[in-house]
Amino acid sequence: MNTFSSKSTAEQLADFLKEQILRGVYHSLMPGAPALARMLEVDHRMVISAFDLLEKEGLLVSGGVGKRRRIAVKEDQTRPVMKFQILCYEETDRKLFYLLDLQHKLMNSGHICSFSSVSLTGIKMDLAKLKRHVEKIKADAWIIFAGSREILEWFAQQETSAFALAGRMNGIRIPGCRPNKAVILKIVARRLIDLGHRRIVLMVREERRKPKPAMLEREFLEVLESHGIKTGAYNLPDWSDNVSDFHRCLDSLFQHTPPTVIILDQFQYFTAAQLHLAYKGIIAPRDISLVCTDPNPAFNWCQPVSSHIDWDSDALVRRILKWADHVARGQEDYKQDQTSASFVEGGTIGPVPVA
Repeated sequence: MNTFSSKSTAEQLADFLKEQILRGVYHSLMPGAPALARMLEVDHRMVISAFDLLEKEGLLVSGGVGKRRRIAVKEDQTRPVMKFQILCYEETDRKLFYLLDLQHKLMNSGHICSFSSVSLTGIKMDLAKLKRHVEKIKADAWIIFAGSREILEWFAQQETSAFALAGRMNGIRIPGCRPNKAVILKIVARRLIDLGHRRIVLMVREERRKPKPAMLEREFLEVLESHGIKTGAYNLPDWSDNVSDFHRCLDSLFQHTPPTVIILDQFQYFTAAQLHLAYKGIIAPRDISLVCTDPNPAFNWCQPVSSHIDWDSDALVRRILKWADHVARGQEDYKQDQTSASFVEGGTIGPVPVA
């Protein structure tokens, strides 16, 4: 993440104070420079310099020597503090670096942002349970990570604003963003076919398969079909979203016609599969090719790097922050964006193993 800023420290402090003022953190009068300096743990002369910049903008009016500055914000400039809830797909998603970055930046903007106490898998995608939880929390806006179609459709019908971060949002009137993995997955599939692979398996979470495969999964199967590979449940195996059934599914794939490639959706599935197979003596890329559809900082420490689809999480965070600002200002925003992605071929794929 690029943290370089060409602004002076006083300008950065002025931007921060401006954001706080517009969020309504300070009312009528600003704290004095010495008090604010102690609160923010900065030099009081830096605070005075920031105050001077805000006076030039017209946000502050000097009260004279020894008096506190008056806040002069027009009514249409104010943006209320919003209470955001991030609803994760599963409990461990709360540790994802880009979700933590999103939470931090929303809070830096003066909002309240917390992770929901339940996850979608924790309530087993039960819409009735979710309704009770949403009613109890009473957030101003929701960010839903990897929501099912049924859940995103329900959020889209509510008065409370909601944003879909990935998930099955196609055709639903809800703002959202996701990396453009479908296009890259087709490139991955073609590359694997060029390497001689025919037995290619894609392991994705349950709501992407049911009641029918989502767009990314459908396009993956279409690529295989276009190369004369007959597709079915073998290529998109069924498993429940829990650890034991994930490993059961992996073992079942090797009982009759072992795959030569497994593509795994999400880093934790990739790592779990790689370790599980290695324990059984099945090593990538010697015995099988493995691809992850998501990036992870841990891949940067692998030599060679693990094969994966890379995408810019910062772009997703920026899109959500833009939507949050629109919501705070009372502006409509239903745009669904896709961020660019790319294939990092890495060292966990190779030609079909020689029998």
